[in-house]
Amino acid sequence: MLIYLGADHRGFAIKEHLKQFLKSQGYEMVDLGNSVLDENDDYPDFASAVGRKVSAAPMESRGIVVCGSGAGVAIVADKFPGVRAVLAASGDQAYDARRDDDVNVLALAANFTGLEDAAKIVQAFLSTPTGTEDRYRRRLQKIVAIEGELYK
Repeated sequence: MLIYLGADHRGFAIKEHLKQFLKSQGYEMVDLGNSVLDENDDYPDFASAVGRKVSAAPMESRGIVVCGSGAGVAIVADKFPGVRAVLAASGDQAYDARRDDDVNVLALAANFTGLEDAAKIVQAFLSTPTGTEDRYRRRLQKIVAIEGELYK
C-alpha cells in the first residue's frame, strides 16, 4: 500500500516526523509537500494533491494530511471521488473510522496533536482493516451510491 503525505506550514513538523515513523515501519510513501517550511503556503494545495492521488487508486493507497485544525485538509481531500477523509484525534477514533467507514485519508490537527500521538493515530489508521459485518458493507454501499449520484 502506498501512503501519500501532505501538509502546510502548520502541519510540516508532524509530516516530517511521520515520514520517519512510516519509514521505520516499512511503509512506502510519497511526500506531496510542502517540501520546505513556508509560512505563506496554503493547505488546499497539499490536501488536493493527496486527494487526487488517493482518488486515482482508493483501494490501493491511503493519504495523511495535516494542517492547524485538521478540518481544512479533511474538507479538501474529501472533495475527490472515492476519498473518505476523517479528522481523528485519537487512535481509537482512527480505528473506528477505518473499521466502520473504510476511510482512506486521515487528517490530523497540528494545533492539538503531539508528534507521538500523531504516530499512534497513524498506526491505528494503517493497521485497522475494514469491518466485514453486513451493517458496515450496507452503509458503505450507500456512500458509494451517493458518490455515484454526485460525480456523474
